[in-house]
Amino acid sequence: MLNRRSTLRSVLAAGVLTLCSGLAAAQAKPIKILVGFPPGGGTDAVARILADKLKDALGTPVIVENKPGAGGQLAAQALKAGPADGTVLFLSHDHTISILPQVVKSPGFDPEKDFVPVVGFASFVNAMALSSNTPAKSFNEYLAWVKTQGNKSAVGIPAPASTLEFLVKLVGDKYKLDLVSAPYRGSAPMMADMLGNQIAAGMGSIPDFIENHKAGKLRVVAVLGGQRQAVLPDVPTFSELGLTGLEDVPYYGIFAPSGTPSAFIESFSQAMAKVLQQPDVREHLTKLGLTVQHMSPAQLGQRERAYTKTWAGIIQKSGFQPQ
Repeated sequence: MLNRRSTLRSVLAAGVLTLCSGLAAAQAKPIKILVGFPPGGGTDAVARILADKLKDALGTPVIVENKPGAGGQLAAQALKAGPADGTVLFLSHDHTISILPQVVKSPGFDPEKDFVPVVGFASFVNAMALSSNTPAKSFNEYLAWVKTQGNKSAVGIPAPASTLEFLVKLVGDKYKLDLVSAPYRGSAPMMADMLGNQIAAGMGSIPDFIENHKAGKLRVVAVLGGQRQAVLPDVPTFSELGLTGLEDVPYYGIFAPSGTPSAFIESFSQAMAKVLQQPDVREHLTKLGLTVQHMSPAQLGQRERAYTKTWAGIIQKSGFQPQ
């Protein structure tokens, strides 16, 4: 009997050890943050700053994996197909989550059904910049220059059918110019062509442009939002220039597949809150042109829905048909 009891205790102990080992291995598994744009762009830079700090806050390796293509669509599809265990997340700005599902007939994902908000961490402002060989030094000078080019000019955008493509159309309609959107596969290749003077102008986020603007390699001439930006105090808003109704600014957030445990989402959101309080992180993100703002999962969800609704009206008014 004693031998039988000892054997039973040994089997139970072995089972507990195996279970604990399995849990420890799961917790130690790296967290992969998907980014839908190439290395070198603004979103990639933001992701790498945060991943470096999150690994310490979470006590778990955090890696960034770039899945560029189709304005973040490929990364979003990968998130949907990923495990709902907290090991695969998606860092995205507004385009992939709020805009892409409205402009693509079959994006391969539904943010409301397939994803859950994890944490929001910043808002940012889009802007228009000119390459160095464009003679214009301001937005109004750019408008005058386009008129000397037969009222026609190409404007680079990081992704097709984005808010920036609609912004190009709004500017063209407002000032009676034939501005043609030139879509790229992310901001990095667009920036390469702007810096190489292959295209006269581009629309993108301030994080895309800020460093080259400071270095004098291109010129930011207008920003969206309801007020001028602290990092670009001399650059007017589009509202100041006469193009109103675009004061709602984009957001940055992290999303997980539906079904991801709420305990993980809450712990990740709290870890991000601590990371965002670190002075060096705030400094890095602010220099990139972001307004640092921690949003809980619920707050990020509300922000996403409000922004989606704002641009739904603009897209519908433009007459754009989903492709």
